[in-house]
Amino acid sequence: MTEILAPAGDEKSAYAAINAGADAIYLGLSAFSARSSAANFGFEALEKLIAHAHALGVKIYVAMNTLVKDSELEEFVKAAVEVHNIGADAIIIQDLYLGAYLKKTYPQMCLHLSTQAGICNAYGAQYAKELGFSRVILARETKLADVKEISKIIETEVFVQGALCTCFSGQCYLSSFAGGNSGNRGKCKQPCRKRYKIDRKGFTDYAYRISLSDLNAGERLEELISAGASSFKIEGRMRRPEYVAAAVKYYKKLISGNAESCDLSALKRTYNRGNYTKGLTFGQDKSFISSAVQGHIGEYLGTVTVENGKYLCRTSERCAEGDAFKILRDGKELCGAVFSSSAKGGFYLKSSTRLKGGDKVFITTDARLNSRLLEGKRTLRISLSAEFSAGEIPCVYLNGKRYQADFKAERAQGRPLTADDVERCFDKVDTYPFEIEYGDISTGENVFVPSSFLNAFRRNVYAQYFKETSDNGNKKIDEVQTLPVPQKPDKNGMTAVIARTLNGVKADIGILKPDAYQGDFSALCKEFGGQKFLYLPSYLTGEEIERIKPLVLPFDGIYCGGNYAVPLAKALNKKLFAGAGFNLFNSLSLGLCPADYCVLSKELTVAEAKPLARSNTFYLTVGDIKVMDLIYCPFGKSCRECDKRAFYTLTDENNRAFPMHRYEVGECRFELFNCAKLISENAFTGTLAELVSCENPARFNGKLSDSEYLKSTFKNYTKGHTQTPVL
Repeated sequence: MTEILAPAGDEKSAYAAINAGADAIYLGLSAFSARSSAANFGFEALEKLIAHAHALGVKIYVAMNTLVKDSELEEFVKAAVEVHNIGADAIIIQDLYLGAYLKKTYPQMCLHLSTQAGICNAYGAQYAKELGFSRVILARETKLADVKEISKIIETEVFVQGALCTCFSGQCYLSSFAGGNSGNRGKCKQPCRKRYKIDRKGFTDYAYRISLSDLNAGERLEELISAGASSFKIEGRMRRPEYVAAAVKYYKKLISGNAESCDLSALKRTYNRGNYTKGLTFGQDKSFISSAVQGHIGEYLGTVTVENGKYLCRTSERCAEGDAFKILRDGKELCGAVFSSSAKGGFYLKSSTRLKGGDKVFITTDARLNSRLLEGKRTLRISLSAEFSAGEIPCVYLNGKRYQADFKAERAQGRPLTADDVERCFDKVDTYPFEIEYGDISTGENVFVPSSFLNAFRRNVYAQYFKETSDNGNKKIDEVQTLPVPQKPDKNGMTAVIARTLNGVKADIGILKPDAYQGDFSALCKEFGGQKFLYLPSYLTGEEIERIKPLVLPFDGIYCGGNYAVPLAKALNKKLFAGAGFNLFNSLSLGLCPADYCVLSKELTVAEAKPLARSNTFYLTVGDIKVMDLIYCPFGKSCRECDKRAFYTLTDENNRAFPMHRYEVGECRFELFNCAKLISENAFTGTLAELVSCENPARFNGKLSDSEYLKSTFKNYTKGHTQTPVL
């Protein structure tokens, strides 16, 4: 049966998931977790949780899925070894090559490749398997047909519930460049949840233009099961234990065939942004973007009637003290409210904001529901029998396993030991998750055991049994290996330019990024004399790759930020230019990347990039800074009214304007660029200029190191992360 995988941002959520029936839990360490704002776990708490979970047959996966700098590598590897040794069933890694190093050095480790690695097609999945990963956590955008193909290659984990990232997994830099908080380092501040406007008719008012509804794939689970998905993942390490419990119970019922008893009420009341979408796996639906509501909307209860200055919510639902509500007016969030008192036909609300008749009331905290969700404790049923005879060593059997005492029973001089005495003693399971069912308790004739001996025996038996049932079985790693010595820096004097036309451009390498992946590209690069590469999007479906393959043939190679490009370039016998989306962050990963040319992460400073300079490495120095890949239409697929421009502008409430490039790969997709252009000093690497938004990239010939010219041309510019490290 498909695994139900629950999130745990803290211990309360972890135990809520276990008690609700989760098959596995994923959680983060206090360091190296992509949800650093969660409480997360230290080693001691993690070891205790793993033992408890394993005793109940629940697996624990530990997320260490952030990008790691050279200065952090040693600490990271030590932590990964410790996590393995204390019993984690798998470690979740974002950095493909760091994972490959761990697997080669410590083959005992079980590694899952994070959704941040952007696996979305069979090429990427096969590559992950070759590098030693046993499971891929698929990008949320992965189409159903690709889920099926990938599941034939490697174990797959798919998201079915929770928040959706607006940007393609692992390619988001908006939080990073907007405020220095890197999502790739677990510090995302979610600027996608803020209000924006777009310069297209019908989208010029401020709204949550790129904030997505929560995912709920409950109605499509059978299709995912048929596609071969191994694990259903619930997102939510930042959410409360009640939400975790509600989500686990909901999906456990669905996959056990109790769909008729499932409803979304508990899920909606514990957390619900936008009343749910089925997600891009099944195609963009009308509820995909939650433009009117950003946060928890809850479940609709009724409407407001104003009576004598008091706010009555008319509803058949019974509410009580401790319940909280959100009020919507004209489909938009207005304010919060709390329960005041019961009334005939509903209840009264208390709100500091003046309400109007007709305002809609949604319950966001149901105190009684929350209590019910956290009731009950998952236990391990144990059949216990025992043998006590005078002059003999007592024995207890737990599920058939025999345990002996370290003393002999005596002959009673007074009241003898009874079966009830034994049961009362062994009813005390302490903190162990045991539920005891008694079989034959033989106490013979005139047997006496001091109560202190009996209690000590019980404690020892339970401790031994718990240790045996919770043993992780991981083959221990006795020694942490010394990291490889990094290669010495080596200067690269080449220049590469990414542009929508290469005509007139003078550079060593020209990278053509077309507006549409169709037709003949020769007219866009016929005047270019250097090496020609075709830019491929970081996200492509398997079907799209097959359509694009013939377009690559006239080029010397492909430029791509998705790791699927490694086997694809090899299959096409073309050179590979590994783009910034590879997120090459340290010397270890750089050394293992097989690309002919590599772009270092755009989140590294010049000082951090210089030691990584090689004869084939580049550093983004000039021009556009791509901060997002949107694998959906921000206009809600209103194709008939669309003017289909190449560029739009997304503007925030601080009047910062972000260029948004539309391109076609069968369907429209979009990429978002930073509100300011980049001007940076070189890091002894090759110079990479991204000039996609420039109509005439040739105007920068010979000017890429002329900062005064660049400043006067760009007007609005930044040094990006070249001087200040990301958090």
